[in-house]
Amino acid sequence: MYYVYILRSLKDGKHYIGSTDNLERRINEHNAGKTMSLKRRLPLKIIYQEEYFTRIEAIKREKNIKRYKGGNAFKKLIKGR
Repeated sequence: MYYVYILRSLKDGKHYIGSTDNLERRINEHNAGKTMSLKRRLPLKIIYQEEYFTRIEAIKREKNIKRYKGGNAFKKLIKGR
């Protein structure tokens, strides 16, 4: 199983979108400061996730969400959860 997820920084309120095959491990890596782009934005909270059967599906969805990040569609997505 593959996951697309959205994290929110509890420090600055900004969002991060990613995909992985092991959601728990990846969230722990992010919060341990192992992702350089997020290191200064800790702690992070998962606010949204979706499951996919293939890596290709997850990556397509991740890219799709990133395209409309900050717009009304993104706001509806994270507000609806």
